[in-house]
Amino acid sequence: MTDTADQLYGRLKAYEGRASATAGVGKDLVNEPMIRHWCEAMGDGNPAYGGPGAIAPPTMLQAWTMGGLSGHTDRSGAYDELFGLLDGAGYTSVVATDCEQEYLRPLRPGDRITFDAVIEAVSERKTTKLGTGYFITTRMDVRAAGEPAGTHRFRILKYAPAGGKGGQRGVGVGRGLRQGGRSLRPRPVINRDNAGFWQGVAEHRLLIQRCRECETLRFPWLPGCNACGCQEWDTVEASGEGTVFSHVVMHHPPFPAFSASDEAGPYAVALIELAEGVRMVSNVVGVPCDKVRTGMSVKLEFLRTDHELELPVFRGSEG
Repeated sequence: MTDTADQLYGRLKAYEGRASATAGVGKDLVNEPMIRHWCEAMGDGNPAYGGPGAIAPPTMLQAWTMGGLSGHTDRSGAYDELFGLLDGAGYTSVVATDCEQEYLRPLRPGDRITFDAVIEAVSERKTTKLGTGYFITTRMDVRAAGEPAGTHRFRILKYAPAGGKGGQRGVGVGRGLRQGGRSLRPRPVINRDNAGFWQGVAEHRLLIQRCRECETLRFPWLPGCNACGCQEWDTVEASGEGTVFSHVVMHHPPFPAFSASDEAGPYAVALIELAEGVRMVSNVVGVPCDKVRTGMSVKLEFLRTDHELELPVFRGSEG
């Protein structure tokens, strides 16, 4: 017999307070090479993160606890049980929504990271544009060399896709992300700080912010300059030339919206260094994902994914 919505929620709430990981140990000590790679990828030149007495950027807190490709060996059964319960009820899709971090002490090279995690909260059923589902919050308490170092809260939405068959009793949802029977790519979040960028994309122009005071270029778009603090800015149009600074190949979880054939498949996501010196994340197209290489030359083009969405992507060449 299928649970009612109230019965399912009662079963989900029973997982609050249960451990999702106990006595977890980071797979690597805090170390300078990972700190350097992080700072290079983020374009962060803060001298506190290099040289004698260096510390790790605080926002790396979660990086030292991640399981990597080999996965987590310290996760409890409660977390998998909770997901299995939601999967069985039709809430088969998942998307990360936000995270919160609190820093208690700097992380230094040589620190051994240990952590415990708990399923902190399961929300009531919510309706979003993606679909109807439940927000699940996990809290991780991180220690460095045995001392409290920080807290990381990670929140996901486990949902039944809008327009799909999952979920409780065909509950109505917001505007579905489907067109002609196929999945659509998620919509970008457009706000007053980045609206100009997306207007440029609509005009097939890739616009970079430029500080009017010190003329520093910045991407992604921000309300103020990180270099001098000035809040006045204009834009320059990128030439469209760039190189692959780093990249990953996404194999899972399957997501049909990212495949023209509507079938899940691997694709390349890259950090592109534009000729102007700033970096942005985008897809590399035109070459097999296993042929993408660091340093590969790429050129901007605009990909129409559906009737209302175009995205800047970069075409590579195997040569």
